[in-house]
Amino acid sequence: MADAPTLPRGRATPDLMAFLRRYAALAALIVLLVFNVLVTPHFLSLQTLNVNLTQVATIVIVSVGMTLVIATGGIDLSVGSLMAIAGALAPLIFLSPFGVAHPALGDALAFVVPIAAAGLLGAFNGWFITRFRVQPIVGTLVMFIAGRGVAQVLTNGNLQVFHNPTFQFIGLGRVFGAPFQVIVMLALVAAAAWTMRRTLFGRQILAVGGNDRAARLAGVPVDRVKRGVYAISGLCAGIAGLVVIAINSSSDANLVGLGMELDAIAAVAVGGTAFTGGQANVVGSLIGALLIQLLRYTLLANGVPDAAALIVKGAIIAGAVWSQQRGRSA
Repeated sequence: MADAPTLPRGRATPDLMAFLRRYAALAALIVLLVFNVLVTPHFLSLQTLNVNLTQVATIVIVSVGMTLVIATGGIDLSVGSLMAIAGALAPLIFLSPFGVAHPALGDALAFVVPIAAAGLLGAFNGWFITRFRVQPIVGTLVMFIAGRGVAQVLTNGNLQVFHNPTFQFIGLGRVFGAPFQVIVMLALVAAAAWTMRRTLFGRQILAVGGNDRAARLAGVPVDRVKRGVYAISGLCAGIAGLVVIAINSSSDANLVGLGMELDAIAAVAVGGTAFTGGQANVVGSLIGALLIQLLRYTLLANGVPDAAALIVKGAIIAGAVWSQQRGRSA
């Protein structure tokens, strides 16, 4: 009888690493959920669910744009500053004499103008990177620094306090009991995932991230694609900025979006999108953000100090990067 065929040595290892990279975050999230159901008091309450979802929503919204940027082999450090700019612009519009005299139009403009401004500034990031061929981390560092200054200049460094139920619906409103910001989050994740799977633009993003030079030779408009993903990242940051100030009933240019770029990058890393580009896992970024948020909640709910939670968060990110490195070298 003929011998059974054997797999080449080492074949199982890459397959195992690919499986772990794809499902490790989801498996860890399920384990955390089960642990909390069994151990953490009141975890299954509606209030706990709302707290965790609303705290993670802005991170996921920003992570959507960050995932597309990283899929092209880039990075966007400016998202926190763009959130601050959008958050500064909105109250200036609906609290202005024009906004007070025409509240419906003022509220509408307070949604549209800040998000559009953030998108244009994101597009500027893309233009700056492609026009002068600078590294994305350097190109977006400019807006990271200058953008925060712009937000502070717009508000003269003052806290803007307001009460505007119509505008604040984006952060405090509910639709059939579900927080509106969570609906926005899920809609953006679904739209981005569909774009990556079903559209030419999605395939072009992966081609650019996989091999910039080969994509250019194949006729892909590389510069246009890069500018597009940075514009999308800016739009997502603008939406997140409005959600944050709506929740807080105030806008502080010094604090809105502070550190958000790190949270979004962490969610993308844990979600399985490689920093080398050429792949994008938008749903994975959602899972990564949920995992990080739930881990922090679990530690705090069980008496672990927040400082320790940050250390564990760093360890998870390091593990995700290590897994990616192992996957490439296998």
